[in-house]
Amino acid sequence: MADEPTGLWLIGARGSVATTAISGLLALRAGLAPPTGCVTELPELAAARLPSWDDLVVGGHDVVHTPLVKRAEQLADSGVLPHRLLPAIAAGLRAADDEVRDGYHPVTHRGAQADAARRLAEDITGFRERHGLARVVVVNVSSTEPPVPAVPEHDDLDALERALADPARAVLPASSVAAYAALRAGCPFVDFTPSTGIALPALDRLAHRARLPYAGRDGKTGETLLRTVLAPMFTARALRVRSWSGTNLLGGGDGATLRDPAHAGSKLESKARGLAALLGGGVTAPLHIDNVPDLGEQKTAWDHVSFEGFLGVRMSLQLTWTGLDSALAAPLVLDLARLLAAAHAAGRVGAQGALAFFFKDPLGDDEHRFAEQTRALHRWARDLA
Repeated sequence: MADEPTGLWLIGARGSVATTAISGLLALRAGLAPPTGCVTELPELAAARLPSWDDLVVGGHDVVHTPLVKRAEQLADSGVLPHRLLPAIAAGLRAADDEVRDGYHPVTHRGAQADAARRLAEDITGFRERHGLARVVVVNVSSTEPPVPAVPEHDDLDALERALADPARAVLPASSVAAYAALRAGCPFVDFTPSTGIALPALDRLAHRARLPYAGRDGKTGETLLRTVLAPMFTARALRVRSWSGTNLLGGGDGATLRDPAHAGSKLESKARGLAALLGGGVTAPLHIDNVPDLGEQKTAWDHVSFEGFLGVRMSLQLTWTGLDSALAAPLVLDLARLLAAAHAAGRVGAQGALAFFFKDPLGDDEHRFAEQTRALHRWARDLA
């Protein structure tokens, strides 16, 4: 796939994660930064024929209009991006900004959701044609949505498309409209959020019909990454975990979004499912997310693990993780774009379970142990060759 131009279309293209990913891509191309945090640069994935950094062309959708240059300046002020990079990448940011189109907003949209999806798909296909791209990978990095109630149309593609054509109905949340549009445009899809997105049987059916791969969901960057490494340690050593409590403190856009309990519900469900799978259902595992605007882009997670050892002796583990979530997420977004492009070129179809390595709530695989996920990813990459 080298020298084969590939599109990266970002849903939420002017958000913190997307802006960091675009800025990082520009810095990598210019040799201004090493690929620290980019899993696809590790020798274990060298067998996969991945598009190069120079091959990636960026566009996207967003419902906000803050220019990427301005967003990059804000991220530099908050410590996510080095100020020294901004002059060197400004032209590239403006070029990417020229390829960002208005996204779908359920509050402001008038008419049938099918019309919105058609417009989104046309934006993507127009981008692909303008740049002569072999393929476009669509990655959702937009704000987290509340969980949505299931309706029968979510299970049946034909029924879903009839409902989408009805202007009186809004049968899909915005993340799923974006996924539907991506599939209709013939594009692999990655859901980096805990929103509903592509995780509907009807959309899985469409992906198989269109012969497209997809991956998701909810990027694993901090606290949950630690849990998927540490929880198997307790089970492997026959130690009984009695409770695992967590508190997340965050500011920035995520903090503002997740202070709403409805929006936080998706994130809490995603994080809880992984821990339950690792330890079983009998562990008390309260989890809290608190908005602390003073933290800005920084996120702190604190966990308290109570466990029982030989002869019922009670012990505990406490850990604190402090990081800049956008800086942790951005390289994974670039990795996933490269990996899904390679999967598409190799004819892979449907949920790519081996990419569970990247996600809290993986689609297509119920394995949550990080070591096993890592081995599965390496096997998958070798098989692509």
